[in-house]
Amino acid sequence: MNAVPTLDPPARLVDAVEQARAAAVDEAAADLGPHAADGAVGDHLEAVAESPHAVSHHFAATQGGYQGWRWCVTLATAGDDAPVTVSEVVLIPGPDALVAPAWVPWEERVRPGDLGVGDLLPAPQDDPRLVPGYIASDDPAVEEVALEVGLGRRLVPSRHGRDEAARRWRDGPHGPASDMARAAPAPCGTCGFFFPLAGSLRAEFGVCGNEYSPADGSVVDMGFGCGAHSDVQPDTTSPVAVADLVYDDGIDLEPIGR
Repeated sequence: MNAVPTLDPPARLVDAVEQARAAAVDEAAADLGPHAADGAVGDHLEAVAESPHAVSHHFAATQGGYQGWRWCVTLATAGDDAPVTVSEVVLIPGPDALVAPAWVPWEERVRPGDLGVGDLLPAPQDDPRLVPGYIASDDPAVEEVALEVGLGRRLVPSRHGRDEAARRWRDGPHGPASDMARAAPAPCGTCGFFFPLAGSLRAEFGVCGNEYSPADGSVVDMGFGCGAHSDVQPDTTSPVAVADLVYDDGIDLEPIGR
């Protein structure tokens, strides 16, 4: 039995192992029934001082599904002449217990591609990627369209939102550093199937409109490229070198008489 010396609980709290075991068995009986309760409380593992007047006794939990867990029974007394009473009985994980991973809020767990048919994903409150539509969007093309039709979206991309998207697209599979781009004969910026985006992103990004390209319908960096570039010309030369006229002087031909 281990106790924290500096707290120095009374010896009768540390020695009250059987009283703590009985409390653990009673708690187990409420959940498992009286026949299985006694077998659910295993060996006494340690006594941990919680305060000068409280000690927690730990017992191995031996019921199925709780490997490595412990019954923790906290005993306390109000003074030297006061009785020892049970304050709390709980199951707690031990150092080797199988426990669930730390909780991560859903907004931190969701990843691109997780959204399925019928799913709803609201933008976080005060999302830095968006600004109210009545605020200058810092994108002349957006402001021009809104003024032209007399309407506007409630929210528009902020500068932070556009920069974040541009960084993600440039570093993604349709960016200039991808394997496909490095092997391409020419970049998307010179391709006839390249549809430039409007607004401030026009100078660097567009959408591929070639149905035979692996990036068809996707946003591509101007430095991206693939083998379906509009300027690709078929190679009409033979891969095998062939001479214009072949002489075979290794065979003598003689007429065959009748």
